[in-house]
Amino acid sequence: MSRHHQPRSGSVAFSPRKRAVKQSPRIKSWPETEETGLLGFAGYKVGMTHVIMNDNRKNSPTEGMEISTPVTILEVPPVVVMGIRAYKKTTYGLKTMIDVMASDLSEELLRKIPIPEKYDTDSNLTKLNENIDNVADIRVLVHTNPKQVTGIPKKKPEIIECGVGGATVAEKLEYAKSILGSEINAADVFSDGEHIDSIAITKGKGFQGPVKRWGIRIQYGKAARSSKGRHVGSLGPWSPERTMWTVPQAGQMGYHKRTEYNKKILKIADVSEVDAVNPDGGFIKYGLVKNNYIIVKGSLPGPSKRLVILRKAMRPHRKHNDAPVISHISTASKQGV
Repeated sequence: MSRHHQPRSGSVAFSPRKRAVKQSPRIKSWPETEETGLLGFAGYKVGMTHVIMNDNRKNSPTEGMEISTPVTILEVPPVVVMGIRAYKKTTYGLKTMIDVMASDLSEELLRKIPIPEKYDTDSNLTKLNENIDNVADIRVLVHTNPKQVTGIPKKKPEIIECGVGGATVAEKLEYAKSILGSEINAADVFSDGEHIDSIAITKGKGFQGPVKRWGIRIQYGKAARSSKGRHVGSLGPWSPERTMWTVPQAGQMGYHKRTEYNKKILKIADVSEVDAVNPDGGFIKYGLVKNNYIIVKGSLPGPSKRLVILRKAMRPHRKHNDAPVISHISTASKQGV
């Protein structure tokens, strides 16, 4: 009888699998677009449900039919543009050149950063305009409003750097100045049917063994007499005299920064439509949605209450960008499921 052979099923694409530094992810890349506007938005993951919608995907086997689709609900209260950040190009990459903060900032920011009592926004904007020729990129600093979200047990806002679209640096700067200190809604950034990228920190699973962490097979026979066989057969050859990083071993699993590309927005709704998604008793481990929300097709990284950043698609496939017709949103209680 031949032995069963099973190749590795765990990917080595994400190594080393260390814990994320912060719970709010940092986005290092933004798409290039000539249309002025913000390139990202932040929301809080509420939970999942399913919707009945018309399949508008061309050449799909169920095209034109009603299908059931799992969706994720994100609560997206308005974010505030608190500052403008200008970057200059150096031999070591982009470096911060100057930050221009808004004049009237929320007192809730004192929970996060110190706010100067006297700050001259106009003089800093003048200084930025005088050095516009040395500016390589313009981005904005926005802060969230978790105090408006009843399901989030926090008051300290998150500060996020967000990219700005525009054909030139001057266009980006003019748009950034026009929204400095104002509130931005999700509907101002995205539209129904648009494909976006989601960036978040995944669920933390703690210290796990190689079977769960990498998907290796359980040993049998003599090899299974130690540690119940939940280990690799060999840590490596005699030469080289070291353990390679590709060997599946135990360690941290989960709580990693992950990006999912081309997630489709099915609907962006305002606060007047919260009854259409709230189940009886609220969502598990979250509660009731009481702000604007977004319905995204499929799942998103992280547990409930976690911050999820949505970004304009970096790798857009430019198809099926029309919004589907949603005929039913399930509000059945998920308690005990």
